[in-house]
Amino acid sequence: MVPSIWRVVRPYGTSGRHLCRAFSRGYATTPATHDPSKIRNMAAVAHIDSGKTTLTESILYESSYLTEAGSVDTGSTTTDFLPAERERGITIQSASIPVKWQGWTFNLIDTPGHADFGMEVESASRVVDGAVVLIDSVEGVEAQTKGVWRQLDRYGVPTKIVFLNKLDRPGASFPNSIKSLLSHRLHPKPTALTLPVASFDPHNYKVAEPGIEGLIDLVKWELWRWPTEPAGEQKYTRTALPRNVNELAKSGLFPEGHPLLSELPVARQSLLENLSMSSEPLMDTLLGLPSDPSAYLSVETSVVLPEVRALTLRNEILPVLCGSAIKGIGTHIVLDYVGELLASPLDVPHDTQSPKSPLRLLAWKVGWHKRQGWMTFVRVYSGTLKRQSSVFNVTRNQKEKVSKLLLLYASEAEEVEELPFGSVGVILGLKYTRTGDTLVSPVSQTTDSSASITPPQAVMSASIIPESRADLEPVQEALHALSRTDPSVRVESQEGQLLIHGLGQLHLEIVESRLRDEWNVRFEVGRRRVSFREGLGPGAQTEQADSWNTELHGKPVNVIVWMKIRALEPTEKGDPLWDDNIVLKQDGKPLPPSESFAKSDDPMACIARGISDALSNSPHTSLPLSHLHIQITGHRYPVEFPSTVLAGASAYILRNHIRDFGPGPVMEPFIRVKVTVNEDSLGKVVKDLTENGAEIQDLGADTAAAASPEDEIEPYPADHVYVPPEWVSPSSSASSEGGPAARRLRRSIYALGPLSRMLDYSNRLRALSGGHGLFEMTNAGFREVSEARKLEILKEIGRA
Repeated sequence: MVPSIWRVVRPYGTSGRHLCRAFSRGYATTPATHDPSKIRNMAAVAHIDSGKTTLTESILYESSYLTEAGSVDTGSTTTDFLPAERERGITIQSASIPVKWQGWTFNLIDTPGHADFGMEVESASRVVDGAVVLIDSVEGVEAQTKGVWRQLDRYGVPTKIVFLNKLDRPGASFPNSIKSLLSHRLHPKPTALTLPVASFDPHNYKVAEPGIEGLIDLVKWELWRWPTEPAGEQKYTRTALPRNVNELAKSGLFPEGHPLLSELPVARQSLLENLSMSSEPLMDTLLGLPSDPSAYLSVETSVVLPEVRALTLRNEILPVLCGSAIKGIGTHIVLDYVGELLASPLDVPHDTQSPKSPLRLLAWKVGWHKRQGWMTFVRVYSGTLKRQSSVFNVTRNQKEKVSKLLLLYASEAEEVEELPFGSVGVILGLKYTRTGDTLVSPVSQTTDSSASITPPQAVMSASIIPESRADLEPVQEALHALSRTDPSVRVESQEGQLLIHGLGQLHLEIVESRLRDEWNVRFEVGRRRVSFREGLGPGAQTEQADSWNTELHGKPVNVIVWMKIRALEPTEKGDPLWDDNIVLKQDGKPLPPSESFAKSDDPMACIARGISDALSNSPHTSLPLSHLHIQITGHRYPVEFPSTVLAGASAYILRNHIRDFGPGPVMEPFIRVKVTVNEDSLGKVVKDLTENGAEIQDLGADTAAAASPEDEIEPYPADHVYVPPEWVSPSSSASSEGGPAARRLRRSIYALGPLSRMLDYSNRLRALSGGHGLFEMTNAGFREVSEARKLEILKEIGRA
């Protein structure tokens, strides 16, 4: 979705902070010059407030896209262009920008960090080949860091780089951040490719002065130094380090007695030895070195870098970089290593490409623009898409006409003639395509869809009330359009009332503002409430309920759909495509949702549509049903009638079965919460949590390297992982040894509680902690409630 002001990039630049972008014209190359090996489709992902947008802005400045970097605080960033993003200082939707750097093209996608906008990360994760995962060096791995990491793993993103950000802040710790990667089990071999220089003054290490003034590239054996004060056009200096230990000490690059002088040879030796454990060529090189203190420094970059890339592509190491995005420290190095280490479209499984390769695209996002219409964001997996061509939507069995092709630079666009293999771009003119659909050439014989993009489960809802009868239709159309642009928004009509379901309170607030600002519809919003679920009752299934009798065109119709129904076992995991139910075909394979079928009149598509209708509304409580196991074992209907009768029949039959089972348990969404407070507020906060139904799981010291209690498995061992000494990050090492009292007395509370009791927690915590408390929440799924709580919920929804 782009704002109402549509700006087409002019050939030689635009006003404001944007520079001449003649380079962008070179992106739309012909197949003869297009080089997929130089493309990196990548996303910046992280926990909220880890610096993704700031790093993106720094990248745009470093690559000469901008004359100066914007700021989240002033609302002047390039990728956060929606009014709500600039007002709140957060990223709400993913934004794509092609970046040119040293012969590479990076299709960079800046994603939200807030869990309420997890659908944006889901869709971006599906089409990228690499990711830069940012970690706040003060906090270490946080809850949403693990969430986005699981999303990247679920979609098989082959390569990742970690960027330890905010090393200029007090309390930032490079060693603890490395430890947190191990303790939270993100990867068994995080490999530091750079080492921070907190200060070039040795005295600052002794007095725990926070900061970062330089970086050591351990692979290329270089020193990067940033001036402490602005120095005109000079942003940094880059110097090759001596390859001899004695020369390094006498080089004058570091003052005499600087602690890093003795640590740098150790760091390089550890890096090479750890790499050699997984690389026979590098092991052979190291075995041939003389027994000299300078031997490991003499190994050339041309020997080390290819091995680092090979191990990254095989996921045997996790490259770790560091710096400060807000100061631009480390951005150049990040850009270099993104090009050198992340996978290209040729490094992932793909069809052999030729000028006649069959066209295959995946629609990873859909947006709406008032003047341009539907905008479909696509990744080209095979062939070349040309302007004014036609495509066939395999997922929806629809032929579509491509009117224009665009490259989006956040809120700005440039028309191009074609999108070649490996590209990420935008199609205008598609009417039926939705997020996750597969598009092919109209002459293609394939009917196979690519793996779909699964929206996260909705946990909150609110009613939408049009201000007048005349507003009803515009509101319904706006809701339909919004749910197409954001598949995590679910819209339903229940007892004459329009309901929207979303991923959290903030998500619903943004939905409300978008309906008003972008679609200009008039409505009121009812009270936001948590979305509950009902499970299967304790009764038994009766065979007589498998038949449905009705009349069609004055003729009697008898339709039979045989199905087996039971509740999920505690160890069984539901299918997110079916709202944590499991729905199987006769052969025991999963039944896809109806919209996934190429033909809408396919008998199984009709049955899937009926089952979905029945599961959306329990006959007992009107709540959606969850944790059911349903297997369709057969169906029969008169051949003279259309297969669409199966939709009504399967809905009727399933609803009757559920009615026979009787009312089931009620489930409500739970969240995991981590609260960090001063010692003197600990008791009050724990008391408040327990009084509001939360279960305290653990109390611990506030440390970035500690794992949360839900990580029941052991952390990865630190064997063959280089973790530098604590003094590398002076302000952190001092606090861990007994620094300021405020830091020493911070405590973390880990708890599990119902979402419904935590909606106003920000205000409660502020009052309990005197404004010093911090908290973070992550979704913990739906859980059954007690009979007393069930009665409360039924009264709340008017069913008791």
